[in-house]
Amino acid sequence: MFFNTLCEQTQNEQRYLLSAPAIQQALQGEISIERYRAFLTQAYHHVKHTTPLLMRCGSKLSFRDEWLRKAVIEYINEEYGHERWILNDIKATGGDVKVAQSSEPHTSTQAMVSLVYQAIDNEHPAAFFGMAHVLEGTSVKLATQAAGEIKDALQLPGSAFSYLLSHGDLDQEHVQFFEQLMNQVTDEKAQEVIVRTAKHVYRLYGDMFRALPELAGEPL
Repeated sequence: MFFNTLCEQTQNEQRYLLSAPAIQQALQGEISIERYRAFLTQAYHHVKHTTPLLMRCGSKLSFRDEWLRKAVIEYINEEYGHERWILNDIKATGGDVKVAQSSEPHTSTQAMVSLVYQAIDNEHPAAFFGMAHVLEGTSVKLATQAAGEIKDALQLPGSAFSYLLSHGDLDQEHVQFFEQLMNQVTDEKAQEVIVRTAKHVYRLYGDMFRALPELAGEPL
């Protein structure tokens, strides 16, 4: 089944992401408030593109792929407005929402988003699902545990974790939906592009996490 193939063919890239020191440290509660805000700010910069990317994907699918366009609509209904949750989380940490909104995304974050737009436009609309595989799969693996450790370490209220917790253990049903959807993808071109996009996004997302100490203003 294609979902298993996707997981198998992106194992090295997934390891690159998960080995990012910032991820390992967060899972041990080793994190500053500045680093958590830096993470949320970068999350805002890529999550605000989720709905536009889905709309771009849906508009470029052929009429033969109407079943996939229906899934895109479900995704839009599920994902719309999540960037506002992130801004609420930043506010709950005592951060400045306007500063976060007006900031420039890190190079890796911008590259990740731009790459997916390019792949949708020039390779295959299903490229979006390569990005979805990385972000959803990583979140379910790590988000709930990380939120708990960060909350304890920084003594933050639960209202500072709506983004992480919404994409954690409670999102299992969404992941199962994604797995079933990928197993319906039989077009070889689409499969190739999804795998390739996932590999790129794993690397760039890993680079984003590696940039968090610098973004948080920590000594290099």
